[in-house]
Amino acid sequence: MTSDRSPATPSGIATLFPGYFALVMATGIIATGFHLLGVHLLAEVLYGVAVVAFSVLFVMNVARLIRYPQRLFSDLTHHNTGFLFLTLVTAVNVLASGAAVIFGWWAAAEVGWIVSLVLWAALIYPAIVAVIIGEDKPPIGTGMNGTWFLLTVSTESIAVTAALLLTHHGGPHQVFELASLAAFTVGLVLYLIVMTMLFLRWTFTPLGPDVMQPPSWIAAGAVAISVLAGSNLLTAAGVSPRVERLAPFIEGMVIMAWGTATFWFPVMISIGVWRHLIRKVPITYNPAYWALVFPIGMYGVSTYRMIAVTDLTVLEPLPEIAVGAALVAWSLAFSGLIRQLAGTLRHR
Repeated sequence: MTSDRSPATPSGIATLFPGYFALVMATGIIATGFHLLGVHLLAEVLYGVAVVAFSVLFVMNVARLIRYPQRLFSDLTHHNTGFLFLTLVTAVNVLASGAAVIFGWWAAAEVGWIVSLVLWAALIYPAIVAVIIGEDKPPIGTGMNGTWFLLTVSTESIAVTAALLLTHHGGPHQVFELASLAAFTVGLVLYLIVMTMLFLRWTFTPLGPDVMQPPSWIAAGAVAISVLAGSNLLTAAGVSPRVERLAPFIEGMVIMAWGTATFWFPVMISIGVWRHLIRKVPITYNPAYWALVFPIGMYGVSTYRMIAVTDLTVLEPLPEIAVGAALVAWSLAFSGLIRQLAGTLRHR
């Protein structure tokens, strides 16, 4: 294994994809989806897979931090890769909320949420500050991509778990109230900022098929998780007078976010058809594909929760369709991961 100073070919740890925790995000949210749909055994198995994946990836990232700190810091402060590290924050919250919803492990959920707050602060500010004060800045046409939506995804994941914990406590709790409301609204503001900038790039800068990669799907996932955060907040309105006063505003934002997420899926599918069928980009396994799986699963879970709090029963078929589609996408991505690992072991 090489070090930062070695000129030799870098190891897999050295070049580990910073956004690999999207695997945990996708697996965990699909597990939650199947639990909500009543398929409990599959939910528990998938949650177990998510925990194992998280453990392996966490050890690999710690090893990378110890052996290749310069490479890791370079990724963290780069326009193209810095926000990928926020998948760790979201993965922790997906596991925390899943522990509460699937197993009733509320103490574990609370610990996970606290850890996610520390990770969020430790990862988001170095990345943001670096891209602001850096002198060698790329043009917006090459320096910005769909991973910037992870600013919203990670922030909203904090609101998702905080709102669950607020409901569980069964009464006003200012820490969870403030955290869930602040994270929910800040996440929406960040989405508007990033969407404005990225849509400008998409529509006024020539884009090749290699540019419109799976992370673009996070545009839908970011608003889908906002729907889940807002829906959990509406559930907490019954125990929190502060949230109850804001319920009409929250419901309006939830429906707006759901509509936006729904709007983006046909666009993303069309781009995928253009990329793979028209421009002939081969479909081969890449860890970035987990950024495609997660939004589908999150859309199913968030729609389920939105129906429960808004009584929009006309949408009842959607959660099953979305969670089922997410499982198909997950199975394809996971089989690709297994084949890649098997190929790597054969060549050793």
